[in-house]
Amino acid sequence: MQYQTLPQLNEKVSKICLGTMTWGQQNSESDAHAQMDLALSAGVNFWDTAEMYPSPPDKDKQGDTERFMGTWFNKTKQRDKVILASKISPMDFLRDGQTRYTAAQISSAIDGNLERLQTDYIDIYQLHWPERQANFFSQRGYSEEMAAQSLDDLTPFLETIQALNDEIKKGRIRAYGLSNDTAWGLMRYLWEADKNGLIAPITVQNPYSLLNRLYEVGMAEIAHRENVGLLAYSPLGFGVLSGKYLDGKRPTGARLTMYDRFARYINDEAKAATAQYAKIAADAGLDMAQMALAFVNSRAFVTSNIIGATTTEQLQSNIDSINVTLSADVLKAIEAVHTQHPNPSP
Repeated sequence: MQYQTLPQLNEKVSKICLGTMTWGQQNSESDAHAQMDLALSAGVNFWDTAEMYPSPPDKDKQGDTERFMGTWFNKTKQRDKVILASKISPMDFLRDGQTRYTAAQISSAIDGNLERLQTDYIDIYQLHWPERQANFFSQRGYSEEMAAQSLDDLTPFLETIQALNDEIKKGRIRAYGLSNDTAWGLMRYLWEADKNGLIAPITVQNPYSLLNRLYEVGMAEIAHRENVGLLAYSPLGFGVLSGKYLDGKRPTGARLTMYDRFARYINDEAKAATAQYAKIAADAGLDMAQMALAFVNSRAFVTSNIIGATTTEQLQSNIDSINVTLSADVLKAIEAVHTQHPNPSP
């Protein structure tokens, strides 16, 4: 395994991060425990979850993912071996719809996170997506409707930052980060924290893959200049970049077979790009999924690459991508496809 240092925490986190959002929907508690066993034995010490999980969101199953992790921590007594990230999620069925990033709601959310996880602290606590309307979750452009929204109607940035700093002082979280945010959003948090002498966010969890490299446009420079690393999610585009959906295939039990709501990675342009990436992998004698993950692993602005799997076999193969180095010819071929099909899945 390879590791990156989070200087703000002085911790080494694995370049591969264990994603958990299928646990409770596509994976049982015993499946989840097997994945955690395998991940830790392979040196994957960085794990990510959220109060909302499993995904797709389900009011009756909400929190099960964290509960599965909590029973594993209780059983194995290995909480100290894991750098744990979780999130507050502004879903309308949480806390009776009280899902703003206020001090009271952040405190209430963390109460729930800690209880389900059976731990007394979370290493990195993330804001799952912005309160404000912005171009995230498949929205490519910034619309007039988004621009018309007044920040006066939202929780002040400073209140949110102060609340998270207070939780750090209490020892319930060690650091915090953003997720699904924009360049403006990240810079606003950094500016507000700096202006008020407060601890700033240390990571951003945004989508990044061969089908969505929008992070490179504005966010990558911030990651470099401000030392805020990317936790890349959906690096396989919900499994599309494994090649298993090529030619219209819908494998039994696969995510896009079960949930047709996830269409962002299978539009016509994405299908065309995926077919070309599959040819690059085949020509180079590479496993397609490992090629896609190795590309993400190679980016300097990526702190950790969040991989998810429904079987331990998939998980092991995904973890093994850390040992794959892409040749100059493969990288050149990838760039040619990206030029032809830039970011088909925002």
